[in-house]
Amino acid sequence: MNTDDLNFAYKVRHALNDQLDTLPASTTDRLAAARKAAMARKKADAPVRVQQLALNTGRAGQSGGFFSQPFSWLGRMSVAVPLFALVAGLSGIYQYEQQQRIAELAELDAAVLSDELPLSAYLDHGFNAYLTQSEQ
Repeated sequence: MNTDDLNFAYKVRHALNDQLDTLPASTTDRLAAARKAAMARKKADAPVRVQQLALNTGRAGQSGGFFSQPFSWLGRMSVAVPLFALVAGLSGIYQYEQQQRIAELAELDAAVLSDELPLSAYLDHGFNAYLTQSEQ
C-alpha cells in the first residue's frame, strides 16, 4: 500500500471511531458476533523458528570458527570470489593499458630516431608541442 492508501484508511478508521458511540445496540451486537466468528476461524499462531548463532566464548565443548555453521564458508566465498575477480580484472586492464602506452611511445621514439632530421628540428617549439601532444 502506498501512503495515499494508508492515509485514506486512517481517515476512514478515524471517522468510524468518531461515530462508534452513536451506533444502535443491534448493530453493536452484530459487529461483536462477527468479530467472535472471525477470531474463531483465525489460524493458530505458528511458532517462529529463529536460528541462534553459537558464539565461541572459550568454554570447553563449544566449537566455533570458520566451519561451525553449515554453509557458512559458502556465504563467505560468495563475497570473496567476485571481489577477487574484480581486483584481478582491474589489474589486468591496468597492465594492458600500460603495455599499450609503452608500445605507442616506443613507436614514436623509433619514428623520431629513424628519420633524418636536422638538430634544429628538435629545438623547434612546434616540434616539441607535436611530441607532447602525440604522447598523450
